[in-house]
Amino acid sequence: MAESVYKVIELVGTSTESWEKAAAAAVERAGASVRNLRVAEVKELDMTLEENGVSAYRAKVHVSFKYEGE
Repeated sequence: MAESVYKVIELVGTSTESWEKAAAAAVERAGASVRNLRVAEVKELDMTLEENGVSAYRAKVHVSFKYEGE
């Protein structure tokens, strides 16, 4: 098997419904402009609050893709 190199980027997805949808939003958006996505790893979950309630769920995601540089 030939050697491969992968690049990792960090994304933050948001959703008003759940952390799962926030993570999925980040991956789906990245997939629209980055080819060969390989792995997504949820690194951190948090929420934004307004008026003593949750206004948004946020998922910090590391996404890797096969590097096809110069």
